[in-house]
Amino acid sequence: MTNYEEMSPAKVRELIREQTITGPTAGMSKGFAQANLVILKKEHAYDFLLFCQRNPKSCPLLDVTEVGSFKPNKIATNANILTDVPKYRIYKDGVFTEEVLDASDYWDEDMVCFLIGCSFTFETPLLAADIPIRHIEEKCNVPMYKTSIACEKAGVFEGPMVVSMRPMTYENAIRAVQITTPLPAVHGAPIHIGDPSQIGIQDIDKPDFGDSVTIKDGEIPVFWPCGVTPQAVAMQSKPSIMITHAPGCMFIGDIKDTTLSIF
Repeated sequence: MTNYEEMSPAKVRELIREQTITGPTAGMSKGFAQANLVILKKEHAYDFLLFCQRNPKSCPLLDVTEVGSFKPNKIATNANILTDVPKYRIYKDGVFTEEVLDASDYWDEDMVCFLIGCSFTFETPLLAADIPIRHIEEKCNVPMYKTSIACEKAGVFEGPMVVSMRPMTYENAIRAVQITTPLPAVHGAPIHIGDPSQIGIQDIDKPDFGDSVTIKDGEIPVFWPCGVTPQAVAMQSKPSIMITHAPGCMFIGDIKDTTLSIF
């Protein structure tokens, strides 16, 4: 069995580029930051940059490329955003049209790439604190849900916050808050703990993105803001084209997760 946990980010990106890895990246290159992806045309880039600034819990920016560049030089060396994500989603006029393993055919020279912090990054310190991560245990994707929490509008962009969920005991939930609060660059503290209906989630067993996971007796759901939020926003705001990562299939950068802590 391949041990992706201990591989360098550069090696994992190489396997992704070769399309050996085409699925979720949770647990890979342990200790390095992972990122969500949004690619937009220049005409929408300022509005989206403003959207990220107004919604930093959902969309904490790690890097923004120059117009026409697909090299995320701030967070990785010798990387290509168009080939180094395991799977991409293409949204046209707000409609999800297809998933692809290489986004090069959709690239235009007037596009800008946004790399957004990902909660997979803080799973390393959670695991180090002996807090189990259920989707890693069950070898599936993290469950993600659209909520009734509205993002703050910016230009053409508006829509609901998406959250990721990890079931935990009460004690571990408290520890998870303590561990993730100093990491706002990868979503920080949970946005909600407990009853999912309070944030508009009617069926915890039916996530909008990702996979359902087991919630054991004595556990409660813990919800973090999620970098899939822009995909829900795209469906509502309908930019002409938005290229994103497929949920759970992240870009893995070269920066250590420890460098993102504010403490």
